[in-house]
Amino acid sequence: MLQSEKRETQTIELEPPGPEDGYAINQLIANCPPLDTNSVYCNLLQATHFADTSMCARKDGKLVGFVSGYLIPNRPDTLFIWQVAVDESARGMGLASKMLDKIITRQVCKNVNFLETTITDSNDSSWRLFDKLAKQLKAGTNTSTAFHKDKHFNGHHDSEQLLRVGPIS
Repeated sequence: MLQSEKRETQTIELEPPGPEDGYAINQLIANCPPLDTNSVYCNLLQATHFADTSMCARKDGKLVGFVSGYLIPNRPDTLFIWQVAVDESARGMGLASKMLDKIITRQVCKNVNFLETTITDSNDSSWRLFDKLAKQLKAGTNTSTAFHKDKHFNGHHDSEQLLRVGPIS
């Protein structure tokens, strides 16, 4: 069996994260450049406080994918996707799209009309992912600078572009 065929036939389970996932999430993100790593504590908070708007993907019990998101407090019709991480062993199977779809269709997101995320100009895979998502949702997109390299990162991080998808139905 070819490696790609083997990957496609393995079952991947999608489910909300829990506190036991915090450390594994941290390690997955560390293995998925160019994603910025956070503290394990931050990932524990994502896996507990934002579990309803986040998603884990497991293959044979191993965490191979994670999406963190949250409803923006003063704009509850907007889901912000913080990070999307897919382990190299699970890439090329549409896993990121499946995790996002699973989050968007949850009851907690029933009033979501917009999805937002920030992406650096050089992160081509994220641009493709969210462009594909917008097309699937038959939604428009708008891009603006969210955090500027010099103004917000003191020159130590590329500018983050805010991508707004919507309205979605």
